[in-house]
Amino acid sequence: MSWDFFGWFAIPAVLCWGIAAFFAWKERLPVAMGLSLIGLLIYAAFIVGLWLSLERPPLRTQGETRLWHSFFLALVGVIVCVNLFKPEIHNKTLMPALMSPWFVPHVIVYMLSYAILGAATLVGIYLLFFRRGGISENELLQTDNLVYVGQAFLTFGMLFGSLWAHEAWGTYWGWDPKETWAAITWLCYLLFILFRRARPKADRAALWLLLFAFLCLQMCWWGINFLQSARATSIHVY
Repeated sequence: MSWDFFGWFAIPAVLCWGIAAFFAWKERLPVAMGLSLIGLLIYAAFIVGLWLSLERPPLRTQGETRLWHSFFLALVGVIVCVNLFKPEIHNKTLMPALMSPWFVPHVIVYMLSYAILGAATLVGIYLLFFRRGGISENELLQTDNLVYVGQAFLTFGMLFGSLWAHEAWGTYWGWDPKETWAAITWLCYLLFILFRRARPKADRAALWLLLFAFLCLQMCWWGINFLQSARATSIHVY
């Protein structure tokens, strides 16, 4: 697989997304979502094929990063279609605690950090399970850099959340279940960074730690919604 084949995947994917937009405008949401998913799978097939062909994640050049931008943009579109199946979630009324200037930056910065750390996890999965031969230093450096950036945004997200909490509830930190798992997630990624610096040759152990940190992130993001104690006490479960 090479860039010579890009058009054979991109054109069908864009056609699917364009037709899906038309059906979404006509309020035929099941058809729109189905076509969006087909386009997403076609586009993802090219990314996977290019990844296997290059024997490295396609994340090095600007063109390769634009591949991921387009992929995540389409994925957001699918999520929007799914949300439209439940119009009750689009209530415009905000509870008083959400009427804060810190609400928007807190959530946006967190979502950005989740996306970057998710990309780092994809690289880690590839290196652990699909990489043929030894893991190169350059590939590990890419993983490290993604984690550095994702951890930085995660830190800013926590700081913004603390300022929001102080404005809304009068305290910067309350050990809410969501806050507790946010702290666990932040510490896990910090542990990955420290482990990489202390044991730079223990690459596979570090990558397993990266996967564990991502599982903690999933627990922080949506997993707590399934905890009875969180549903009963957490101010972050709406």
